[in-house]
Amino acid sequence: MSKTAIAIWVVLVLAVIATTFAVANRPRRVIIGADLPVDFPQQGFSHDSFEELMQTYVSAEGRVDYERWQQFPESREQLRSYLSAVSRYSPNSTPERFASRNDELAYWLYGYNAYVINSVLDHWPIKSVTDVKAPIEAITGLGFFYQQRFSFGGEFMSLRGVENNEIRSKYKDPRIHFVLNCASESCPIARPELPVGGDLEKLLQRATDEFVNNSANVQVDHEAKTIYLSTIFKWYENDFVHSVRLQGKPVGSGLIAYIEQNAAGDLAVDLAQSRGYEIRFRDYDWDLNSTH
Repeated sequence: MSKTAIAIWVVLVLAVIATTFAVANRPRRVIIGADLPVDFPQQGFSHDSFEELMQTYVSAEGRVDYERWQQFPESREQLRSYLSAVSRYSPNSTPERFASRNDELAYWLYGYNAYVINSVLDHWPIKSVTDVKAPIEAITGLGFFYQQRFSFGGEFMSLRGVENNEIRSKYKDPRIHFVLNCASESCPIARPELPVGGDLEKLLQRATDEFVNNSANVQVDHEAKTIYLSTIFKWYENDFVHSVRLQGKPVGSGLIAYIEQNAAGDLAVDLAQSRGYEIRFRDYDWDLNSTH
């Protein structure tokens, strides 16, 4: 067989594989069949109904009681009702409903988190979001974060698409990585309060400070001369380094420069004494962030 024939054969095989993958893993739209919340405003956008649910089913430690939530049909319907509003309105489709940039960002953050919770409940019982698999699960989370498509203002998007195209690219604030919740142990904790406007700034900073100063996410081991970091810092390293660069600060130490500006107490001291240490990233724990 000639080289040309072999090349054609290889191209055909790859085309068949790609087509099979695309057909098997074609996007799956999730339709929210519910009415708007009864008190939903004629103007603006309210997260009150979702906040009420979060205050009911999220523990003080930021864990979600999916089992109890699943047992109350009225609570499931209340979540779908809130998502009906997310599905109908967005900063893209109805910008007049969002008075400020922070109101827009709050919509994307809380809408994302609400769809994550609803998807867990739709597939309950599961032990991990990775249990929601695509027919051909080529990468971890393909079925949950890529294949499912949710409506945001009438536009169907994957969770991954919302994170990258609507949140990261438009707002360029790395603190969002400490508020977005992927329903997993290694994610930032779930939060029952859903501030908007100027109050969102306080939440973003508080979430950042708490995540950075949690030894599960940042830990200095002087004996091993190693700094252990959450994998979130690896996945989104460019976001954190870019933030430091925008502030006009040296970025030679990369991630550590960002972490240092949010470190406090013993961690700040440990980081100051860890110049030249190796950085290692912890394995990501995909177990569900459930209370049970």
